[in-house]
Amino acid sequence: MKRTALHTPVLLTPFLEMLAPLPDEPFLFLDGTFGRGGHTRAILDFKKNWRVMGLDCDEEAIVYGREQFADEVRAGRLDLRRANFSDFAAELAGQKIIGGLLDLGVSSPQLDEGRRGFSFYHNGPLDMRMDQSAELTAATIVNTWTEQDLNDVFHELGEVRSPFRVSKRICEVRREKAFETTSDLAKLIEGADGWRQKGYHPATNYFMALRIAVNSELKRIEKVLPDFSRALVKGGRLFVITFHSLEDRIVKVAFRALADAGAAALINKKVVQATWEEKKSNPRARSAKMRVLEGVL
Repeated sequence: MKRTALHTPVLLTPFLEMLAPLPDEPFLFLDGTFGRGGHTRAILDFKKNWRVMGLDCDEEAIVYGREQFADEVRAGRLDLRRANFSDFAAELAGQKIIGGLLDLGVSSPQLDEGRRGFSFYHNGPLDMRMDQSAELTAATIVNTWTEQDLNDVFHELGEVRSPFRVSKRICEVRREKAFETTSDLAKLIEGADGWRQKGYHPATNYFMALRIAVNSELKRIEKVLPDFSRALVKGGRLFVITFHSLEDRIVKVAFRALADAGAAALINKKVVQATWEEKKSNPRARSAKMRVLEGVL
């Protein structure tokens, strides 16, 4: 089957460099955020004897993977499952894996397709669910949560210093007509908050906050890291790629706690970031940070 490239994986070169020392024996690697399979493709090509289990709560990602990786699935080198990595953690009990990867960003197809509601650049319904079977949507939050709750979400999850004008305006407007599309909300934010930095849309942090809230992203990260670290074979490595400071802070603190407890070891005390060349060729890599943990038990 023809392979398509809809997503360029970030930090691929340093990722593969830190995979290189691991033995190319029949081990299992867990890609907890399969997406469009960019990192998985590189793993399968690089470590010929490894098997990969790919997880994603987005049904479209699993359908895509089964089509584009049909040969690997048939050969038993790739096992794709629709699951959120945090819900799957319990199934790791008693298993041992050579490595794991969590790429905590939104995949390019999710951003580029307006119908998923993640982007203010592509008009679509206010959705933002990674798992389309989940009930909570961005529209529910925007149209029903209190002004104070909106303030808290935008401030705590979007790191918006003063979201009060936007929250107040949302509550005023929705009394007359509910927000239905990403354009509706983005235009309101533009008008209420204004452009403060050239090239940085004023809705950026507000949309990020809603996405995190809809998908309970921070809670899931905090919950799963100890489980993943315990599943590593001695010398196995867990890679976590984040795209904003809240995620990175959680990973940094969790990794340090595991290392201090003697349950794992830090591979890179300084966070790994993209080179200037990668940032130039792949804008998504500009905010990417990678931390790596090694199993010691």
